[in-house]
Amino acid sequence: MRNLVIICFTLLVSNIAIADSSYDRGKEKSVTCSACHGTDGNNDNKMYPRLAGQYKNYLIHALNSYKSGERKNAIMSGFAAGLSSQDIVDLSTYYSKQKGLNIIPKN
Repeated sequence: MRNLVIICFTLLVSNIAIADSSYDRGKEKSVTCSACHGTDGNNDNKMYPRLAGQYKNYLIHALNSYKSGERKNAIMSGFAAGLSSQDIVDLSTYYSKQKGLNIIPKN
């Protein structure tokens, strides 16, 4: 029983460490993305979607869809093609933890 508790604690602590390092790696990898999506994922250009505050799983799905060709966009497909699965998780973690802008569209 004691060994089981130690194993569970070790897994819990290692998952926390992975989550933090995933965020940090995502921040480093986001430099390329910032050209279109803004430094923190809150771009000013309506031509590009805001990534900040999006759900992590949505971002993972979107990037994987660009990578597989299921989702079509010449620019994003090119960028996504070079991403590893870990890169996708890292970027998604970073952008999902950014504060999104609450903008109400004008009528």
